Amino acid sequence: MSENPFESTLAGSNELLESENLLSATSEVLNLPNPSLEFCTLSTAETLERLGTDPITGLNSIEEVSRRKVEYGANEVSVEDDESLIKKFFMNFLEDPLILLLMGSAVISFLMGNIDDAISITMAIVIVVTVGFVQEYRSEKSLEALNKLVPAECHLIRGGQESRILASGLVPGDLVHFRIGDRIPADIRIIEQVDLSIDESNLTGENEPVHKSARRVNKESFNDQPNCFIPLSNRTSIAYMGTLVREGHGKGIVIGTGTNTCFGAVFEMMSSIEKPKTPLQLAMDKLGKDLSFMSFIVIGVICLIGIIQGRSWLEMFQISVSLAVAAIPEGLPIIVTVTLALGVLRMAKRKAIVRRLPSVETLGSVNVICSDKTGTLTTNHMTVSKIWCLGSMSNKSNVLSIEKNKNGNLKNYLTEDVRQTLMISNICNNASFSHEHGKYLGNPTDIALVEQLSKFEMTDIRQNLKKLKEIPFNSKRKFMATKIIDSEKKCGIYVKGAYEKVLENSVFYLNKNGKPEKLTDQLKEVITDCANDLASDGLRVLAFAKVDVDNEKAELNESEISGLVFTGLIGMNDPPRATVKPAIEQLLQGGVHIIMITGDSENTAVNIAKQIGIPIVSKDVSVLTGDKLNDMTDDQLANVIDHVNIFARATPEHKLNIVRALRKRGDIVAMTGDGVNDAPALKLADIGVSMGRMGTDVAKEASDMVLTDDDFSTILTAIEEGKGIFNNIQNFLTFQLSTSVAALSLIALSTAFKLPNPLNAMQILWINILMDGPPAQSLGVEPVDNDVMKKPPRKRSDKILTPFVLRRLLTTAVFIIMGTVYVFMKEMAEDGKVTARDTTMTFTCFVFFDMFNALACRHSTKSIFEIGLFSNKMFNYAVGFSLLGQMCAIYVPFFQNIFKTESLAFFDLVFLFFVSSSVFIADEVRKYYSKKQELEDPYYYSNV
Repeated sequence: MSENPFESTLAGSNELLESENLLSATSEVLNLPNPSLEFCTLSTAETLERLGTDPITGLNSIEEVSRRKVEYGANEVSVEDDESLIKKFFMNFLEDPLILLLMGSAVISFLMGNIDDAISITMAIVIVVTVGFVQEYRSEKSLEALNKLVPAECHLIRGGQESRILASGLVPGDLVHFRIGDRIPADIRIIEQVDLSIDESNLTGENEPVHKSARRVNKESFNDQPNCFIPLSNRTSIAYMGTLVREGHGKGIVIGTGTNTCFGAVFEMMSSIEKPKTPLQLAMDKLGKDLSFMSFIVIGVICLIGIIQGRSWLEMFQISVSLAVAAIPEGLPIIVTVTLALGVLRMAKRKAIVRRLPSVETLGSVNVICSDKTGTLTTNHMTVSKIWCLGSMSNKSNVLSIEKNKNGNLKNYLTEDVRQTLMISNICNNASFSHEHGKYLGNPTDIALVEQLSKFEMTDIRQNLKKLKEIPFNSKRKFMATKIIDSEKKCGIYVKGAYEKVLENSVFYLNKNGKPEKLTDQLKEVITDCANDLASDGLRVLAFAKVDVDNEKAELNESEISGLVFTGLIGMNDPPRATVKPAIEQLLQGGVHIIMITGDSENTAVNIAKQIGIPIVSKDVSVLTGDKLNDMTDDQLANVIDHVNIFARATPEHKLNIVRALRKRGDIVAMTGDGVNDAPALKLADIGVSMGRMGTDVAKEASDMVLTDDDFSTILTAIEEGKGIFNNIQNFLTFQLSTSVAALSLIALSTAFKLPNPLNAMQILWINILMDGPPAQSLGVEPVDNDVMKKPPRKRSDKILTPFVLRRLLTTAVFIIMGTVYVFMKEMAEDGKVTARDTTMTFTCFVFFDMFNALACRHSTKSIFEIGLFSNKMFNYAVGFSLLGQMCAIYVPFFQNIFKTESLAFFDLVFLFFVSSSVFIADEVRKYYSKKQELEDPYYYSNV
């Protein structure tokens, strides 16, 4: 199977490496020769020559790329399954002790001359094993599909063109660049780096990030090592596949792909280790074992009583083993896995990729969602809306509105302070134009600023400037600064950021003629008032400033950001997504607390919150700023957070405090994030949600779920699916266990009252196929009922087998037992003995009961006519084929010999239809009266 080496495999590798034996084996694997050992000692020029590539344009020949793809294969870590399907299939006959017992029974029947019984039992064994094998195969294939849901991507340069492609398409010689938050897509020889540190803990086990360099490693320094071997951690010119960039950025040449990487070698070794089961699977295993233990006791008693009564020991042995196969839900964990996996694949189609199966169990319990504003609640499509400069627009109400002048000539408004503000927005900008895509790529804010230039007939001037140093924007610093030298050899520092930070370091402002003037406290208040007014309109406000400096000192640090000349403010609009407001309404209706977390100002956040329906009682109660949050302990925050719906001017570190406070209260928290610093909060949250488009690889790695469209409303659909999957599991559990209890009780009652067995071994095995087969599986893919969001979140401690589920399945089992016993006794009373017709009627009655029971189990609280009789196509096909199989068992001579049946009249089927429908009618009546109770008490089902 093909694994995505950047996802769950890596997450599990740290746990696997804890084993001493495995760690030793891993070290041996990593000590084997591979490209990283060779290329770390080569210079950059030697590497480029060896791989025939260019340090600026990368590989220039498409034909050469195609040739290398054929030679080296896809950049994927895959492990061939040595066992064939046929071998796996036949192994199932030997691994299940109950199947071995049935095979023994067939052999004994053959030796005693009961050829028909021997053939019948053998065919039944083949069918039972085939059904189980298909279920397990589907489970494996579904889980394989999950591993491919979040394909790794990378920044590639080929033929001088930059693009973002799937990492699987890389070949040796490709030129790639990487920055903070990226995962390294292959083994790479670094050729350029700026403050580059890489976290290699998932490969080497060392927690401290390793500082990387483009310089080759001196091989002579390791003469004391065996064969001059250079340890992994000392290959400082190599970036390993699957490791994370923690600081800085760099560029390098791919030297190894797929299994020809250090991680690929480790993965091949780890592939034989079985992955741990999910908590739900473990719960199902325990439930299965408990039920098996109880079933064995009942079956043993039945067998013992039957032999004491003088019945044939071979008959009782076959009945007992068949009952064990039918009554013990050995397929339960497999069906749970299939249901979870298929549910997760459905979520993926709705843009929510769940990376870990256990997260599905948690989704239905989420009662607090903490969401970023930009890009999640909003469209993340920034447009410059308003510009304000103190020099030319001293009155705060005199603002240049770009939206109102869409078709006007904005060049007429280009005073010197406006021009300087736009120029700084151009210089402090990392958006780059992609000829391949025909547009700018990068941060949405940067794109909006650089796209604005053309409206003022200005051009991008960055190619005419030399950048000396850059201080990147981060949530703590809240500004970005760039130091440049222009064509006239003049040096300056240009700053953009939060207006509070920029004003704090400004002592002058630029008048409309471009001359600096003294910035007084009174003028700072005017700027602050204007910024707040812009924020109150829901705009993101950035301030711009500059200062001329001596060009001799090329370094730039934060202490130099002082004595600035303030030039102006730009307000950008990022409207709410159309889907967010109805999603929030549904979540609030379902008892979910929505919290917006943003780095923007309080006014901006409140404006957006009102637009999307987040309730604001008052700013004092519902809004907390980062400054206030800094002064609060976790306990203090936990006491007030119940009323807080907005955290403004918040940092990723604040997110961690918020999650801790919520979990201290016992809340189940979903937290969204996209940056490197969001990773701790995503990891701590019960459900960490990262962004598929804007999210860094670090954030995706720490998260449990990835939103491929970065849309908040997708979280709603994921929670809906999570709740629906849990309900479906309870529904097929009700179906399976009620069938199991009914079959056991039916044989137990007939044995206890010295009645002939109403079902023979072959009929019991057919019932097992129905119980574990397609009808049961089809209940697991029942479409999600949208009304699940009207119910309060499920408690984490709630068990799957609740008192409500137990009462329901036992009631159903009683109806099946009573109806089947009634038919058996009625038929037997007509002639005073058990005939083939009697067992055929009883057998068919039980199967019909099972089909009506499956129909009733499609929903626990809603009538089948409410959810739609034909809304689940898979269920319709499963029941249709099951009934067709039953008709074959009754009317086809070949199957009549196997199941010991005979043909029934049409009116016999009509009679059985009406008798068996009683279980469905009774459940419909229960749902009707429960519906009335729910109208009076919305929490009725929670209480029961």
